Amino acid sequence: MSTYRIGVIGLGKIAQDQHLPVIAESSDFTLAAVSSQRGLTAPGALAFTSAEALLAGTPHLDAVAICTPPQARYAIALAALQAGKHVMLEKPPAATLSELAALEDAAATRGLVLMTTWHSQYNAAVDMARDLLAGQTVAELFVNWQEDVRKWHPGQAWIWQAGGFGVFDPGINALSIVTKIMPHPVFVERADLVTPENADAPIAVSIRFAGPGDLRAEFDWRATGGETWEITVVTGHGKRLVLSGGGTRLAVDGVTMAEAPQREYQGIYTHFAELLRAGRAHVDAAPLRLVADAFMLGRRVATAAFTE
Repeated sequence: MSTYRIGVIGLGKIAQDQHLPVIAESSDFTLAAVSSQRGLTAPGALAFTSAEALLAGTPHLDAVAICTPPQARYAIALAALQAGKHVMLEKPPAATLSELAALEDAAATRGLVLMTTWHSQYNAAVDMARDLLAGQTVAELFVNWQEDVRKWHPGQAWIWQAGGFGVFDPGINALSIVTKIMPHPVFVERADLVTPENADAPIAVSIRFAGPGDLRAEFDWRATGGETWEITVVTGHGKRLVLSGGGTRLAVDGVTMAEAPQREYQGIYTHFAELLRAGRAHVDAAPLRLVADAFMLGRRVATAAFTE
């Protein structure tokens, strides 16, 4: 079985917390290179201060995982594809749907693998919920996704800028679960984008999805005292499914049906290796499309300036 030489571009929190440890324990991948504008390094890997330098200095690489802020992702991913590298895109995969479509075309033209990573989908509880909801009608959907931005995104100024997604950065994880488990397509009907007066991106969002049924989502970055990552679905027959812990636990009518520790990124890298062996791409734009629709249809609601 092949071992793929991979480079990680962007050594922020998600790369350090998830990508590097998972690659280190993987039998499918070897970390060959990293790039960091801050000059961060990783044991045993060549280190560069830009994506351009990494691509130029490592012609032996098979693939790259791009973990930069979304605003920069398109240009880097396109350069990697032009250099003949397979590409894994951290979520959200691009700043716009047009960029993602262009990358998909560029990869297909070159016969390269492009993979979008929606890590919350890689939980057994999410798969079980999808299977239980298949063929059902949905009477209620309530997404409750709350966390403290100061804990999870400290000092990340880019996230408040245009294209930085704001609270949709975690909220898109919930939407990735929704698009996977719902037995019918989900459409944004209206949205309130609560935006600090000193930011371009929202700190809280309320979404109403098109019915039938009562279908809503609430995202909020102002929570304190712990996180709430929960999705509740009530079927037309009254069955109540609750996915909690970011998709790691499923309860049906109050009875726990599945619960496991998070190993989402292990699942991502296993899937990436399978795609590389099969020469097959995996591009899922559905969660990003819902975010784009919320911005398109949303009403901006001003709130107090955000300071860390």
